Amino acid sequence: MDNDLLDVVIAGGGPGGLNAALVLGRSLKKVILIDEAKPRNDVTLKSHGFLTRDGISPTVIREIAREQLKAYKNVTIIKDVIDDVERNNDLFIIKTRNGQTVISKKIIFATGMKDHLPVIPGLQSVYGKTVFHCPYCDGWERKNEPLALFSNGAALLPFVKLIFNWSKDLVVFTNGPALIEEEEKRQLAHHQINLIEAPISELQSNNGNLEKVILQNGEFFNRTGGFISSTGERQSSMIPARLGVPINDKNEYITSEHGQTNLKGLFIIGDAKNTFTSLIGAASQGYEAAVKINGDFAAENWEDGLK
Repeated sequence: MDNDLLDVVIAGGGPGGLNAALVLGRSLKKVILIDEAKPRNDVTLKSHGFLTRDGISPTVIREIAREQLKAYKNVTIIKDVIDDVERNNDLFIIKTRNGQTVISKKIIFATGMKDHLPVIPGLQSVYGKTVFHCPYCDGWERKNEPLALFSNGAALLPFVKLIFNWSKDLVVFTNGPALIEEEEKRQLAHHQINLIEAPISELQSNNGNLEKVILQNGEFFNRTGGFISSTGERQSSMIPARLGVPINDKNEYITSEHGQTNLKGLFIIGDAKNTFTSLIGAASQGYEAAVKINGDFAAENWEDGLK
């Protein structure tokens, strides 16, 4: 890195950050993308729902994107972590864990969320292989299978209704008392969906393939896959919050159109503002934010030329 003033710094090298870098690179902007290289979807074997990339590993998608970005010499990608950002006279002073400091006119946070799975023995072994969070990503592969659903509270019934699209053979595990209304329990029973409130002992699997959900009372249920409504997701970076960007009750950063926050020049895209965006959704938001940023630069440069 050098001390030249950058146009944009991008925090995060997922599809949102990478697509923003591509559009800004093609717009002749000087960009540095800083990526920790610890993506949320690292456990995912195959990604789905991304046109022309259906069934491809998200790791491969990132590798293809990085290779294509090499054509734009005004875009630099480094492996590092942003530890602090200060705002001074409409500029952003960015300090990294490796001791680098860069100054940028604008900054995009595409840092996403980090999962903190519930403590269920055996869950780590099957998550991302046969137990998933997103049915649009992995529901087709589990269609008509005997599935376990791990959920509780207000999210439970809406999640069950969604998964019911892919399989009618469902057992819902609340891992303790079900915090739902009696009417919701009645609806589950009407659709012949078993509601299990007993605590879970473990998930038994073989090479990541779920086989049984075993309860603490010794009872077990044979299941070949499953979905979990919440992964305990939390913000990967609290830097925008420290700078004054508000967070809603879902722990998502609040933005206006195109990811613009209440701080001029600071944009947030992807899971950090939507909890779960999907690869193609994050890439789309990266495109939108980059177009908005380049449009702002173009307008500013035009007005400066009139002075």
